[in-house]
Amino acid sequence: MKIRTKIALRITVVITALMLIFVALNYIISTQVRKTEFYVDLKKEGMSRANLYFKAKASNEEMDKVDVWIYDENYGLLYSDAENTSAKPHSRELLDDIRLKKEDLKLNDGKYQTIGFIFSYQKNNYIIITSAYDSYGHAKMSKLAIYLLILSLVSLLSACALGYFLAKSVLKPVAKISNKMKDITANNLHLRLIGYNESDEFGELAGSFNKALDIIEASFESQKMFVSNVSHELQTPLAILIGEIDLALLKDRTLEEYKQTLINSRQDTHKVIIFLNGLLDLAKASYDESKISMSIVRVDEILLDARELVLKGNKEYNIELIFNLEINEDSELTIKGNEYLLRMAFANLMENNCKYSENKTSTVKITSKSKKIILQFSDTGIGIPESEIDHLFTPFYRGSNKNFAQGNGIGLALVKRVITLHKGEITLTSVVGEGTTFRIELS
Repeated sequence: MKIRTKIALRITVVITALMLIFVALNYIISTQVRKTEFYVDLKKEGMSRANLYFKAKASNEEMDKVDVWIYDENYGLLYSDAENTSAKPHSRELLDDIRLKKEDLKLNDGKYQTIGFIFSYQKNNYIIITSAYDSYGHAKMSKLAIYLLILSLVSLLSACALGYFLAKSVLKPVAKISNKMKDITANNLHLRLIGYNESDEFGELAGSFNKALDIIEASFESQKMFVSNVSHELQTPLAILIGEIDLALLKDRTLEEYKQTLINSRQDTHKVIIFLNGLLDLAKASYDESKISMSIVRVDEILLDARELVLKGNKEYNIELIFNLEINEDSELTIKGNEYLLRMAFANLMENNCKYSENKTSTVKITSKSKKIILQFSDTGIGIPESEIDHLFTPFYRGSNKNFAQGNGIGLALVKRVITLHKGEITLTSVVGEGTTFRIELS
Protein backbone atom coordinates (compact mmCIF):
# COMPACT_ATOMS: atom_id res chain seq x y z
CA MET A 1 0.00 0.00 0.00
CA LYS A 2 1.38 3.38 -1.02
CA ILE A 3 1.93 6.14 1.53
CA ARG A 4 -0.65 8.42 -0.09
CA THR A 5 -3.26 5.67 0.29
CA LYS A 6 -2.32 5.15 3.93
CA ILE A 7 -2.55 8.87 4.64
CA ALA A 8 -5.88 9.11 2.83
CA LEU A 9 -7.28 6.17 4.81
CA ARG A 10 -6.06 7.59 8.11
CA ILE A 11 -7.56 11.01 7.38
CA THR A 12 -10.82 9.31 6.37
CA VAL A 13 -10.90 7.21 9.54
CA VAL A 14 -10.19 10.21 11.78
CA ILE A 15 -12.80 12.44 10.11
CA THR A 16 -15.36 9.63 10.05
CA ALA A 17 -14.78 8.80 13.72
CA LEU A 18 -15.16 12.45 14.68
CA MET A 19 -18.32 12.75 12.59
CA LEU A 20 -19.83 9.58 14.12
CA ILE A 21 -19.06 10.85 17.61
CA PHE A 22 -20.67 14.18 16.71
CA VAL A 23 -23.75 12.46 15.26
CA ALA A 24 -24.10 10.13 18.25
CA LEU A 25 -23.76 12.94 20.76
CA ASN A 26 -26.21 15.07 18.77
CA TYR A 27 -28.79 12.28 18.73
CA ILE A 28 -28.34 11.39 22.41
CA ILE A 29 -28.58 15.00 23.52
CA SER A 30 -31.60 15.62 21.28
CA THR A 31 -33.32 12.55 22.76
CA GLN A 32 -32.72 13.73 26.32
CA VAL A 33 -33.90 17.24 25.47
CA ARG A 34 -37.07 15.81 23.90
CA LYS A 35 -37.81 13.71 26.99
CA THR A 36 -37.18 16.61 29.35
CA GLU A 37 -39.36 18.98 27.35
CA PHE A 38 -42.15 16.40 27.12
CA TYR A 39 -42.06 15.81 30.88
CA VAL A 40 -42.46 19.55 31.37
CA ASP A 41 -45.38 19.53 28.96
CA LEU A 42 -46.93 16.57 30.76
CA LYS A 43 -46.65 18.31 34.10
CA LYS A 44 -48.23 21.45 32.72
CA GLU A 45 -50.99 19.34 31.22
CA GLY A 46 -51.54 17.56 34.53
CA MET A 47 -51.68 20.84 36.46
CA SER A 48 -54.04 22.27 33.85
CA ARG A 49 -56.33 19.24 34.16
CA ALA A 50 -56.24 19.45 37.92
CA ASN A 51 -57.22 23.12 37.85
CA LEU A 52 -60.07 22.37 35.46
CA TYR A 53 -61.24 19.51 37.63
CA PHE A 54 -61.15 21.30 40.97
CA LYS A 55 -62.16 24.79 39.87
CA ALA A 56 -64.45 24.28 36.93
CA LYS A 57 -65.59 20.73 37.76
CA ALA A 58 -65.06 19.83 34.10
CA SER A 59 -66.04 16.39 32.88
CA ASN A 60 -63.96 13.97 30.75
CA GLU A 61 -65.67 15.01 27.59
CA GLU A 62 -64.62 18.62 28.10
CA MET A 63 -60.93 17.86 28.50
CA ASP A 64 -58.28 17.04 25.84
CA LYS A 65 -57.31 13.40 25.58
CA VAL A 66 -54.17 13.11 27.73
CA ASP A 67 -54.07 10.32 30.30
CA VAL A 68 -54.37 11.93 33.72
CA TRP A 69 -55.05 10.44 37.17
CA ILE A 70 -55.88 12.50 40.29
CA TYR A 71 -55.61 10.89 43.74
CA ASP A 72 -56.45 12.34 47.15
CA GLU A 73 -54.22 12.06 50.23
CA ASN A 74 -55.70 8.67 51.05
CA TYR A 75 -54.86 7.42 47.56
CA GLY A 76 -58.48 7.47 46.47
CA LEU A 77 -58.89 7.91 42.72
CA LEU A 78 -60.79 11.14 42.13
CA TYR A 79 -60.38 11.45 38.38
CA SER A 80 -59.09 9.28 35.55
CA ASP A 81 -58.80 9.73 31.82
CA ALA A 82 -57.03 6.58 30.76
CA GLU A 83 -58.55 5.42 27.51
CA ASN A 84 -55.12 5.07 25.89
CA THR A 85 -53.52 3.19 28.81
CA SER A 86 -54.52 0.73 31.51
CA ALA A 87 -57.50 1.93 33.56
CA LYS A 88 -56.33 0.09 36.64
CA PRO A 89 -55.38 2.25 39.64
CA HIS A 90 -51.67 2.72 40.28
CA SER A 91 -49.93 0.69 42.98
CA ARG A 92 -49.65 2.01 46.52
CA GLU A 93 -45.84 1.77 46.30
CA LEU A 94 -45.83 4.12 43.29
CA LEU A 95 -48.16 6.58 45.02
CA ASP A 96 -45.96 6.45 48.14
CA ASP A 97 -42.90 7.23 46.00
CA ILE A 98 -44.63 10.26 44.49
CA ARG A 99 -45.90 11.55 47.85
CA LEU A 100 -42.62 11.06 49.71
CA LYS A 101 -40.30 12.11 46.84
CA LYS A 102 -39.32 15.75 46.93
CA GLU A 103 -38.87 15.88 43.17
CA ASP A 104 -41.21 14.89 40.36
CA LEU A 105 -41.24 11.15 39.60
CA LYS A 106 -40.53 10.46 35.92
CA LEU A 107 -41.13 7.05 34.35
CA ASN A 108 -40.96 5.42 30.93
CA ASP A 109 -43.79 2.89 30.41
CA GLY A 110 -43.16 1.32 27.03
CA LYS A 111 -43.62 4.04 24.44
CA TYR A 112 -45.39 6.27 26.98
CA GLN A 113 -43.78 8.82 29.28
CA THR A 114 -45.27 9.30 32.76
CA ILE A 115 -44.76 12.00 35.37
CA GLY A 116 -46.10 12.05 38.93
CA PHE A 117 -46.13 15.09 41.22
CA ILE A 118 -47.91 16.69 44.18
CA PHE A 119 -50.59 19.32 43.47
CA SER A 120 -51.84 21.60 46.29
CA TYR A 121 -55.36 22.96 46.25
CA GLN A 122 -57.18 24.66 49.18
CA LYS A 123 -54.62 23.38 51.70
CA ASN A 124 -54.99 19.81 50.47
CA ASN A 125 -52.35 17.83 48.59
CA TYR A 126 -53.30 15.69 45.64
CA ILE A 127 -51.26 13.21 43.63
CA ILE A 128 -51.34 13.92 39.92
CA ILE A 129 -50.10 11.30 37.37
CA THR A 130 -49.95 12.28 33.72
CA SER A 131 -49.02 9.92 30.87
CA ALA A 132 -48.91 10.30 27.08
CA TYR A 133 -47.12 9.26 23.94
CA ASP A 134 -45.01 12.00 22.29
CA SER A 135 -45.93 11.19 18.70
CA TYR A 136 -44.70 14.53 17.42
CA GLY A 137 -41.38 14.29 19.26
CA HIS A 138 -40.74 10.71 18.11
CA ALA A 139 -41.55 11.66 14.53
CA LYS A 140 -39.19 14.57 14.88
CA MET A 141 -36.44 12.27 16.23
CA SER A 142 -37.01 9.79 13.38
CA LYS A 143 -36.50 12.56 10.86
CA LEU A 144 -33.41 13.72 12.78
CA ALA A 145 -31.99 10.17 12.66
CA ILE A 146 -32.50 10.02 8.89
CA TYR A 147 -30.91 13.43 8.44
CA LEU A 148 -27.92 12.45 10.59
CA LEU A 149 -27.51 9.19 8.66
CA ILE A 150 -27.49 11.06 5.36
CA LEU A 151 -25.07 13.60 6.84
CA SER A 152 -22.77 10.76 7.97
CA LEU A 153 -22.71 9.17 4.51
CA VAL A 154 -22.03 12.52 2.83
CA SER A 155 -19.31 13.25 5.40
CA LEU A 156 -17.74 9.83 4.81
CA LEU A 157 -17.56 10.37 1.05
CA SER A 158 -16.26 13.90 1.55
CA ALA A 159 -13.62 12.62 3.99
CA CYS A 160 -12.44 10.03 1.46
CA ALA A 161 -12.17 12.61 -1.30
CA LEU A 162 -10.55 15.19 0.98
CA GLY A 163 -8.12 12.65 2.42
CA TYR A 164 -7.00 11.49 -1.01
CA PHE A 165 -6.63 15.05 -2.24
CA LEU A 166 -4.61 16.12 0.81
CA ALA A 167 -2.40 13.03 0.69
CA LYS A 168 -1.76 13.53 -3.00
CA SER A 169 -0.93 17.23 -2.60
CA VAL A 170 1.27 16.65 0.46
CA LEU A 171 3.23 13.82 -1.18
CA LYS A 172 3.49 15.49 -4.58
CA PRO A 173 7.15 16.53 -3.92
CA VAL A 174 7.94 12.90 -3.06
CA ALA A 175 6.57 11.78 -6.42
CA LYS A 176 8.70 14.41 -8.15
CA ILE A 177 11.79 13.32 -6.21
CA SER A 178 11.09 9.68 -7.07
CA ASN A 179 10.72 10.46 -10.79
CA LYS A 180 13.94 12.49 -10.85
CA MET A 181 15.82 9.80 -8.93
CA LYS A 182 14.87 7.27 -11.62
CA ASP A 183 16.73 9.41 -14.17
CA ILE A 184 20.00 9.28 -12.18
CA THR A 185 22.17 6.36 -13.19
CA ALA A 186 25.86 5.46 -13.07
CA ASN A 187 26.33 7.30 -16.36
CA ASN A 188 24.98 10.67 -15.13
CA LEU A 189 25.84 10.89 -11.45
CA HIS A 190 26.37 14.63 -11.90
CA LEU A 191 22.58 15.20 -11.85
CA ARG A 192 21.11 16.62 -8.64
CA LEU A 193 17.69 17.26 -7.11
CA ILE A 194 17.18 21.03 -7.23
CA GLY A 195 14.33 23.47 -6.68
CA TYR A 196 13.27 22.34 -3.20
CA ASN A 197 12.77 24.41 -0.08
CA GLU A 198 15.53 23.33 2.29
CA SER A 199 13.51 24.46 5.33
CA ASP A 200 10.92 21.66 5.00
CA GLU A 201 11.21 17.88 5.23
CA PHE A 202 11.23 17.29 1.48
CA GLY A 203 14.00 19.84 1.03
CA GLU A 204 16.01 18.04 3.72
CA LEU A 205 15.34 14.74 1.93
CA ALA A 206 16.52 16.17 -1.37
CA GLY A 207 19.58 17.70 0.32
CA SER A 208 20.49 14.40 1.98
CA PHE A 209 20.10 12.57 -1.31
CA ASN A 210 22.30 15.13 -3.06
CA LYS A 211 24.98 14.68 -0.40
CA ALA A 212 24.77 10.91 -0.88
CA LEU A 213 25.16 11.46 -4.63
CA ASP A 214 28.23 13.63 -3.98
CA ILE A 215 29.81 10.81 -2.01
CA ILE A 216 28.86 8.18 -4.60
CA GLU A 217 30.12 10.33 -7.48
CA ALA A 218 33.39 10.97 -5.65
CA SER A 219 33.72 7.24 -4.98
CA PHE A 220 33.09 6.42 -8.64
CA GLU A 221 35.65 8.99 -9.78
CA SER A 222 38.13 7.76 -7.20
CA GLN A 223 37.58 4.20 -8.31
CA LYS A 224 38.08 5.12 -11.97
CA MET A 225 41.25 7.03 -11.11
CA PHE A 226 42.43 4.18 -8.90
CA VAL A 227 41.97 1.58 -11.64
CA SER A 228 43.61 3.86 -14.19
CA ASN A 229 46.62 4.60 -11.97
CA VAL A 230 47.04 1.00 -10.85
CA SER A 231 46.93 -0.18 -14.45
CA HIS A 232 49.54 2.39 -15.43
CA GLU A 233 51.82 1.68 -12.48
CA LEU A 234 51.70 -2.07 -13.08
CA GLN A 235 51.85 -1.92 -16.85
CA THR A 236 55.13 -0.02 -17.04
CA PRO A 237 57.39 -2.32 -14.95
CA LEU A 238 55.71 -5.46 -16.29
CA ALA A 239 56.17 -4.27 -19.87
CA ILE A 240 59.83 -3.55 -19.17
CA LEU A 241 60.21 -6.94 -17.50
CA ILE A 242 58.67 -8.78 -20.45
CA GLY A 243 60.72 -6.71 -22.91
CA GLU A 244 63.99 -7.61 -21.21
CA ILE A 245 63.07 -11.29 -21.12
CA ASP A 246 62.02 -11.29 -24.78
CA LEU A 247 65.23 -9.48 -25.71
CA ALA A 248 67.29 -12.07 -23.88
CA LEU A 249 65.50 -14.87 -25.71
CA LEU A 250 66.08 -13.47 -29.21
CA LYS A 251 69.53 -15.07 -29.40
CA ASP A 252 72.06 -16.80 -27.25
CA ARG A 253 73.70 -14.58 -24.69
CA THR A 254 76.81 -14.74 -22.60
CA LEU A 255 76.62 -15.68 -18.95
CA GLU A 256 77.20 -12.06 -17.92
CA GLU A 257 74.40 -10.83 -20.21
CA TYR A 258 71.94 -13.38 -18.77
CA LYS A 259 73.03 -12.41 -15.29
CA GLN A 260 72.41 -8.72 -16.05
CA THR A 261 68.96 -9.56 -17.46
CA LEU A 262 68.10 -11.38 -14.22
CA ILE A 263 69.33 -8.44 -12.16
CA ASN A 264 67.20 -6.00 -14.16
CA SER A 265 64.22 -8.35 -13.96
CA ARG A 266 64.66 -8.61 -10.20
CA GLN A 267 64.68 -4.82 -9.88
CA ASP A 268 61.51 -4.47 -11.95
CA THR A 269 59.83 -7.25 -9.95
CA HIS A 270 60.87 -5.53 -6.72
CA LYS A 271 59.17 -2.31 -7.91
CA VAL A 272 55.96 -4.24 -8.55
CA ILE A 273 56.15 -5.83 -5.10
CA ILE A 274 56.69 -2.45 -3.44
CA PHE A 275 53.74 -1.04 -5.34
CA LEU A 276 51.47 -3.97 -4.41
CA ASN A 277 52.51 -3.77 -0.76
CA GLY A 278 51.65 -0.08 -0.81
CA LEU A 279 48.22 -0.88 -2.22
CA LEU A 280 47.67 -3.49 0.50
CA ASP A 281 48.68 -1.06 3.24
CA LEU A 282 46.43 1.61 1.74
CA ALA A 283 43.54 -0.84 1.73
CA LYS A 284 44.16 -1.77 5.37
CA ALA A 285 44.20 1.89 6.36
CA SER A 286 40.83 2.32 4.66
CA TYR A 287 39.10 -0.25 6.88
CA ASP A 288 36.45 0.73 9.38
CA GLU A 289 38.02 1.63 12.73
CA SER A 290 35.86 -0.95 14.51
CA LYS A 291 37.42 -3.69 12.35
CA ILE A 292 41.04 -2.70 13.07
CA SER A 293 42.79 -4.06 16.13
CA MET A 294 43.74 -1.25 18.52
CA SER A 295 45.93 -1.52 21.62
CA ILE A 296 48.11 0.64 23.86
CA VAL A 297 51.39 1.25 22.02
CA ARG A 298 54.53 3.33 22.62
CA VAL A 299 55.16 5.84 19.85
CA ASP A 300 58.93 6.01 20.52
CA GLU A 301 59.30 2.25 20.09
CA ILE A 302 57.31 2.34 16.85
CA LEU A 303 59.62 5.13 15.58
CA LEU A 304 62.68 2.99 16.34
CA ASP A 305 61.14 0.02 14.50
CA ALA A 306 60.25 2.22 11.50
CA ARG A 307 63.81 3.62 11.41
CA GLU A 308 65.25 0.12 11.42
CA LEU A 309 62.83 -0.94 8.66
CA VAL A 310 63.85 1.97 6.39
CA LEU A 311 67.59 1.62 6.99
CA LYS A 312 67.43 -2.13 6.37
CA GLY A 313 66.36 -1.59 2.76
CA ASN A 314 68.33 1.62 2.17
CA LYS A 315 71.86 1.53 3.55
CA GLU A 316 72.67 5.04 2.25
CA TYR A 317 69.86 6.71 4.24
CA ASN A 318 70.46 8.55 7.53
CA ILE A 319 67.65 8.96 10.10
CA GLU A 320 68.18 11.02 13.27
CA LEU A 321 65.74 10.63 16.18
CA ILE A 322 65.62 13.53 18.64
CA PHE A 323 63.62 13.02 21.86
CA ASN A 324 62.51 15.91 24.05
CA LEU A 325 64.26 15.65 27.40
CA GLU A 326 61.18 17.05 29.19
CA ILE A 327 59.26 13.79 28.64
CA ASN A 328 59.47 12.12 32.06
CA GLU A 329 56.69 9.54 32.13
CA ASP A 330 56.15 6.63 29.77
CA SER A 331 52.43 7.46 29.62
CA GLU A 332 53.28 10.64 27.72
CA LEU A 333 54.51 8.49 24.83
CA THR A 334 51.66 5.95 24.69
CA ILE A 335 48.46 6.05 22.64
CA LYS A 336 45.77 3.61 21.56
CA GLY A 337 46.52 2.56 18.00
CA ASN A 338 47.53 -0.08 15.50
CA GLU A 339 51.26 -0.72 15.64
CA TYR A 340 51.60 -2.05 12.08
CA LEU A 341 49.83 0.90 10.41
CA LEU A 342 51.68 3.51 12.48
CA ARG A 343 55.02 1.89 11.67
CA MET A 344 54.17 1.95 7.93
CA ALA A 345 53.14 5.63 8.15
CA PHE A 346 56.28 6.70 10.03
CA ALA A 347 58.50 4.67 7.68
CA ASN A 348 56.92 6.35 4.63
CA LEU A 349 57.59 9.82 6.06
CA MET A 350 61.20 8.92 6.90
CA GLU A 351 61.75 7.44 3.46
CA ASN A 352 60.11 10.45 1.82
CA ASN A 353 62.50 12.82 3.64
CA CYS A 354 65.56 10.84 2.65
CA LYS A 355 64.46 10.22 -0.93
CA TYR A 356 64.03 13.90 -1.79
CA SER A 357 67.15 15.20 -0.02
CA GLU A 358 70.66 15.41 -1.40
CA ASN A 359 72.10 14.30 1.94
CA LYS A 360 69.55 11.41 2.25
CA THR A 361 68.75 12.49 5.83
CA SER A 362 65.52 12.60 7.84
CA THR A 363 65.37 14.35 11.20
CA VAL A 364 62.57 13.14 13.49
CA LYS A 365 61.68 15.11 16.64
CA ILE A 366 59.24 13.83 19.25
CA THR A 367 57.74 16.04 21.96
CA SER A 368 54.73 15.95 24.28
CA LYS A 369 52.42 18.90 24.96
CA SER A 370 48.98 19.12 26.60
CA LYS A 371 48.57 15.32 26.55
CA LYS A 372 49.39 15.27 22.83
CA ILE A 373 52.35 13.60 21.15
CA ILE A 374 53.90 15.81 18.48
CA LEU A 375 56.12 14.33 15.78
CA GLN A 376 58.11 16.31 13.19
CA PHE A 377 59.71 14.67 10.15
CA SER A 378 62.05 17.18 8.49
CA ASP A 379 64.51 17.24 5.61
CA THR A 380 66.65 19.80 3.82
CA GLY A 381 65.70 18.64 0.35
CA ILE A 382 64.15 20.11 -2.79
CA GLY A 383 60.89 21.18 -1.11
CA ILE A 384 57.35 21.21 -2.50
CA PRO A 385 55.72 24.06 -4.49
CA GLU A 386 52.84 25.69 -2.62
CA SER A 387 50.43 24.93 -5.47
CA GLU A 388 50.98 21.18 -5.01
CA ILE A 389 50.61 20.96 -1.22
CA ASP A 390 46.80 20.60 -1.28
CA HIS A 391 47.06 17.59 -3.62
CA LEU A 392 49.94 15.89 -1.89
CA PHE A 393 47.83 13.42 0.12
CA THR A 394 45.73 12.36 -2.91
CA PRO A 395 46.37 8.72 -3.93
CA PHE A 396 48.67 8.36 -6.97
CA TYR A 397 49.36 12.09 -7.17
CA ARG A 398 52.87 12.89 -8.34
CA GLY A 399 54.11 16.45 -8.22
CA SER A 400 56.90 18.20 -10.09
CA ASN A 401 59.47 16.30 -8.00
CA LYS A 402 58.63 13.00 -9.74
CA ASN A 403 61.76 13.38 -11.88
CA PHE A 404 63.94 13.67 -8.79
CA ALA A 405 63.12 10.24 -7.38
CA GLN A 406 60.95 7.26 -8.26
CA GLY A 407 57.58 6.79 -6.56
CA ASN A 408 53.99 5.77 -7.11
CA GLY A 409 52.01 8.38 -5.14
CA ILE A 410 50.74 5.95 -2.49
CA GLY A 411 52.98 6.69 0.49
CA LEU A 412 51.62 10.06 1.63
CA ALA A 413 48.01 9.00 0.94
CA LEU A 414 48.65 6.02 3.23
CA VAL A 415 50.13 8.31 5.91
CA LYS A 416 47.09 10.63 5.78
CA ARG A 417 44.61 7.77 6.18
CA VAL A 418 46.53 6.17 9.04
CA ILE A 419 46.77 9.44 11.00
CA THR A 420 43.07 10.18 10.36
CA LEU A 421 42.20 6.67 11.49
CA HIS A 422 43.99 7.37 14.78
CA LYS A 423 42.06 10.66 15.25
CA GLY A 424 45.26 12.63 14.66
CA GLU A 425 46.21 15.58 12.48
CA ILE A 426 48.97 15.95 9.91
CA THR A 427 50.19 19.20 8.37
CA LEU A 428 53.24 20.18 6.38
CA THR A 429 55.32 23.23 5.68
CA SER A 430 57.71 23.40 2.76
CA VAL A 431 59.99 25.86 1.04
CA VAL A 432 61.30 25.06 -2.42
CA GLY A 433 65.05 24.50 -2.26
CA GLU A 434 65.15 24.50 1.56
CA GLY A 435 63.21 21.47 2.71
CA THR A 436 59.94 20.04 4.03
CA THR A 437 58.59 19.33 7.50
CA PHE A 438 55.63 17.02 8.25
CA ARG A 439 53.98 17.64 11.64
CA ILE A 440 51.78 14.99 13.29
CA GLU A 441 49.66 15.37 16.44
CA LEU A 442 48.41 12.24 18.21
CA SER A 443 46.48 11.96 21.46
